[in-house]
Amino acid sequence: MQAFHVISLTLLAVLAANAQVIRPGKCPHAAVQQNFDVAKYLGRWYEIQKLPAIFQKGQCGQATYALRSPGVVSVLNEELLNDGTVSTAIGKAVVVDAAEPAKLEVSFFENQPPGPYWVLSTDYENYTLIYGCTSLGENLRYEFSWILARQPSLPEETLVELRSILTSNGVEVEKLMITDQDAERCSAMPQ
Repeated sequence: MQAFHVISLTLLAVLAANAQVIRPGKCPHAAVQQNFDVAKYLGRWYEIQKLPAIFQKGQCGQATYALRSPGVVSVLNEELLNDGTVSTAIGKAVVVDAAEPAKLEVSFFENQPPGPYWVLSTDYENYTLIYGCTSLGENLRYEFSWILARQPSLPEETLVELRSILTSNGVEVEKLMITDQDAERCSAMPQ
């Protein structure tokens, strides 16, 4: 048991040092998009805001989704690193329960357990709000969240509405980071 605590504390120290959002308590039971339609969701999305994540280091973030097979979506995440190179992560998202298609699990590595990718809200044409939460034992959790858009920006009123959904689920929205989508800076990104 003591070894478990040492490993847990080490993991927490690594995550905290990398600005991962770790919070006390259990993951909330967030309400997801009703009648979610994966086919309408496919295509390119631009990252507008995100909670810090240890696996994201760049700007100009984009996610492109394509249908692999029923209930399975291919994921292509791209971002521009400070050295001018484009970092790419390829994965898949799987609908776990057809009764709740807005609750997907995403994975990028074969031996990695999948992480939750829940679509809390989307209008398919302008914005989407994604949330994921994983428990670390009984009293800690780490959270992920992204606000994505079909264009490199969103109106402030839309951002306020999406942040209010996160707040209602206990997410600390003041930790959201703005993703730089400046056209000149992001010109190296695939179009």
